[in-house]
Amino acid sequence: MSWDWDKLKQQQQGQGGGPPPQMEDILEKLKKFKLPGGPVVILVIFALLIASSTFFTVKQDEVGVIQRFGRFVRTAQPGLNFKLPVGIEKITKVNVKQIRTEEFGFSSARVDSRSRFRPGGESINVSLMLTGDLNVALVPWIVQYRVKDPYQYLFKVRDVQSILIDISEATMRLVVGDRSINEVISKRNEIAVEAQKLLQQELDKIATGIHVVTVEMKKTNVPGPVQPSFNEVNQAVQEKEQLIYQAKEGYNKAIPRARGEAERTIKAAEGYALKRVNRAKGDAARFVDIYNEYAKAKDVTKRRMYLETLRKLFSNLGPSYIVDADMKNILPLLNLGKQSGAEK
Repeated sequence: MSWDWDKLKQQQQGQGGGPPPQMEDILEKLKKFKLPGGPVVILVIFALLIASSTFFTVKQDEVGVIQRFGRFVRTAQPGLNFKLPVGIEKITKVNVKQIRTEEFGFSSARVDSRSRFRPGGESINVSLMLTGDLNVALVPWIVQYRVKDPYQYLFKVRDVQSILIDISEATMRLVVGDRSINEVISKRNEIAVEAQKLLQQELDKIATGIHVVTVEMKKTNVPGPVQPSFNEVNQAVQEKEQLIYQAKEGYNKAIPRARGEAERTIKAAEGYALKRVNRAKGDAARFVDIYNEYAKAKDVTKRRMYLETLRKLFSNLGPSYIVDADMKNILPLLNLGKQSGAEK
C-alpha cells in the first residue's frame, strides 16, 4: 500500500493538531509497504547496464579500436563515443602517443624501460657482436617507438614486442657486421641512423603498426678480457700512422727541392745551348760579311785581317823587346821587366 500524506495531513488538522505518529506506527506501515513488481526492477537495472556500456570516452592520447563479435569494424577518436552494448561490440583503447623504450645490452634505472634478456634464467649480453674485420665489440643501444596503426598493432602480429626485440637485434648485427671495429667505435651516429632505417623497413614489411622514433647508440667498446690487447693494437696503429706522416713530410720536402734543382739545371743547360747557338750564328754571320768584303777587295781585306790578327797576338804576348843586331851586351836589358815588377 502507498502513503496518502494529504489525507493524513487533513486528519491531523481535523483533530486539532494532535501528536505526530509514533515510530512504531511508521515502522508497521513500512513493513506493509511493497515495492513494484520484480520484472520492472530487472528492466530498470538492465537499461542502466546497457546505457553504461553504450557510451564511452577515449582520452586525448588514445585511439579506441571497436570489435563487433570479435571482428574489427572501426576506430574511435578521442572524446565521447557510442557503441553497441556489451556482448555485441567491444572497445580496446590503445595509447598512440606514448613513447615506449627497449634497451639492448644494458639495463638503466628507468621504470618505463626494458632490457633485452633471453629466456632461460641466465641473462645474455646481446650487445656482443662480430664486426666486419672479425673483431668482437660490445654495442649497447636503445630503441624508442610508438604505435602508429592500432589495427595492425592489435591484429596483424602476435606479440609485437617480441618481434620488435628480435628484429632490432638482427638489424643491429647486420649493420655492425658491415663495418670495422674502428668504425663501430667512432661512427655510432651513422650506425644508429642506418639501423633505424632498416628496422623501420622490416617492421613495415610485416605490418606491426609501429613507428621507430629513434635508435640511440650507447658507448661502444671491446670486451674487458681483450681490452689491453686492443689498446696495444691502437697504439701500434697510431705509431704506424705517425711514421707515415713523417715519411710524407720528408717526401714533401725532398721531392720539391729535387724538382727545383732539376728545373734549374734544365734551364741553365737551355741557356748555355742558346748562348752557343747564338754565338755560332753570330760567327757565321760575321764570316759571311768578311767573305763578302774579301770578295770585293781581296788585297785590302787580306792585309786588314793580317794586321788585326797581329794586334790580337801582340796584346796577349806581354812586354816585347826589340834588340838591334849590332848590340853586344843585352843582359842588362833582360832584367828590365823583373826590376819594373819589383818596383811595383
